[in-house]
Amino acid sequence: MFSFPDDEVKPILAEISKISSLNAGPILIAIDGPAGSGKTSLASQLSNNLKSVTTIHMDDLYNGWEDALTATLTQHLNEWVINPMTQFQSVHYQKFNWSTNEYGPAVEVRDIQLLILEGVGAAQEIIRQSAVLTIWIEVGPQIGLARVLNRDGDQLLPYMLKWQERERAHFLKDQTKENCQIFIDGSNTQIM
Repeated sequence: MFSFPDDEVKPILAEISKISSLNAGPILIAIDGPAGSGKTSLASQLSNNLKSVTTIHMDDLYNGWEDALTATLTQHLNEWVINPMTQFQSVHYQKFNWSTNEYGPAVEVRDIQLLILEGVGAAQEIIRQSAVLTIWIEVGPQIGLARVLNRDGDQLLPYMLKWQERERAHFLKDQTKENCQIFIDGSNTQIM
């Protein structure tokens, strides 16, 4: 887990507070960036400082390694997250089980007030259309890879090298970084 400095987190919290005061319906915030940039850590820091927050991790929505950043994910985001939220309904999604390499039973999230969607692909175009705030965390590929392997184990190295190619292609095609509202340098975060 990483810890972002207060001077980076406090302005985001202030912006979320301002947005919350102006919106009656559920609020969607997306945190995106390369693997190992600290998206989960930032989501956790924000959640710890806000009320009524639900976090959905993109790792739970991917259809395995090979079908993660594809039209399947975009379809699932639309069906599982966007459509229900815009209709003020519960979000239902199937959580991917990385051990069995298949989706598990459906997860239901009710009464969403503030949803943080975090992970690679979280701020893709279909999400940006509904999100009130999008955050990009930048980190170099070597630092990101080292962090992931440190967190999840060296056995992931061949998967992660392919993943980094896929995420670069996804970000380039989607122009994710260029279209996010807030930019954070994740290379200077502190390991906790």
